[in-house]
Amino acid sequence: MQKYDELLVSLRKVIRAIDLHSKQLNKTSGLTGPQLLIMTEVAQTDGITASRIAQNVNLSPATVTNILDRLENRDLVSRVRSQLDKRRVSLYLTESGETILQAAPQPLQEHFIEQFSALEEWEQSQLLSSMQRIATMMDAQSLDAAPLLEVGIITRPAEGKSSTQTS
Repeated sequence: MQKYDELLVSLRKVIRAIDLHSKQLNKTSGLTGPQLLIMTEVAQTDGITASRIAQNVNLSPATVTNILDRLENRDLVSRVRSQLDKRRVSLYLTESGETILQAAPQPLQEHFIEQFSALEEWEQSQLLSSMQRIATMMDAQSLDAAPLLEVGIITRPAEGKSSTQTS
């Protein structure tokens, strides 16, 4: 097997592991990875704004708003408009949102971060450099991506609309 074949097989294994974990997350909690990530941000900072979440998780504001709409429709997150500044909308987990978040499994990236952090500094730098090079080789450096391990569509399109957001 050529080295590029071995690399492609390894990439496929990573993608497959992420896909299997995403399916398990959805099956056990009814959440997608991005939904779990955003709910975690809301839980960590009561009253956080959508724009702050977008900055923290490295997703576009439009993507975050779309995910928040879905979470609000499921009564997992509530939006509260400021009485002093009507433009400011703060986000809070609802009681059912807190319950689902507490029962949700650990995101795959947390396990990855534990393993990665245990590596020597030089090995962390080498892996980072290699993955950045792979992203560039795949023309993926400008894609909208959050620091979470999730494959597929980040936001499901509204009926009659399409979405090309991927992680």
